[in-house]
Amino acid sequence: MQEAIGHWRHVFKLDPDRPITDAALEQVCMSGTDAIIVGGSSGVTYDNTCDLLARIRSFSVPVALEISTDEALVSGFDFYFIPVVLNTPRGEWMTGRHQAALRDAGALLDWDQIAGEGYVILNEDSTVARVTEARAPSSLADLLAYARIADKLFRLPVFYVEYSGVFGNMHWVRQARDVLEHARLFYGGGIDSPAKAREASRCAHTIVVGNAVYTNLEQAIATVAAVYEQ
Repeated sequence: MQEAIGHWRHVFKLDPDRPITDAALEQVCMSGTDAIIVGGSSGVTYDNTCDLLARIRSFSVPVALEISTDEALVSGFDFYFIPVVLNTPRGEWMTGRHQAALRDAGALLDWDQIAGEGYVILNEDSTVARVTEARAPSSLADLLAYARIADKLFRLPVFYVEYSGVFGNMHWVRQARDVLEHARLFYGGGIDSPAKAREASRCAHTIVVGNAVYTNLEQAIATVAAVYEQ
């Protein structure tokens, strides 16, 4: 799996709890993006995850599930991401929920399909920050420390800088990417135009476009070409 995601530069993220028309989904899947990640911060169920996967499977794009709740653990995805929130004081978002899920399903999983994501959430007003009670790093040094924890201590293949809805500090993102030796830096947040996609892709290994799919589909689709024209 690590070899596969090592080639991803652009990814769309779709939320099972948000409606998307068949026509819009076709544009997303046929856009030339490297992959689609399915996941969300709230309202994710087994049924709506199954439904979205079945619709995406009409196309050949690789699709991954970000396991935000064990109730929505659905088979049939190409890859699975298990997020670990590094900047929360609540242990359930680091190991608690993970241990509970793996206690029942760990022996059944194909671990070649699974990768951990070390998340740092920088927008404290976002849904994911409220749910996890994440505390945004107050300085670049704090962010770099989290990057080193993910990369060198935990050896996670993905370090995910999540601004969730707002466009973040690209200087911080670039600095975090530069300290990584093994992990790939995913950046998500506020990428709603080709210009922002170009800027973010110069600072991160992989950019994740999510909200724009639901708010301005034309601009969201244009972010793919923006990344690959550089």
